[in-house]
Amino acid sequence: MAKKGNRVQVILECTEHKNSGLPGTSRYITTKNKKNTPERIELKKYNAIMKRVTVHKEIK
Repeated sequence: MAKKGNRVQVILECTEHKNSGLPGTSRYITTKNKKNTPERIELKKYNAIMKRVTVHKEIK
């Protein structure tokens, strides 16, 4: 029987883009270790629609 790991896939969504009212969304998929970081993560990622680096927060 395979052991279930602590690493899970999470979706990051741009917070500035959502509030700006522009069409479309900027999302990234990454993984995190639930044991080390149980809270939601925030990373600075490039938003191609806004053409700059913005803060992306974990959703769901």
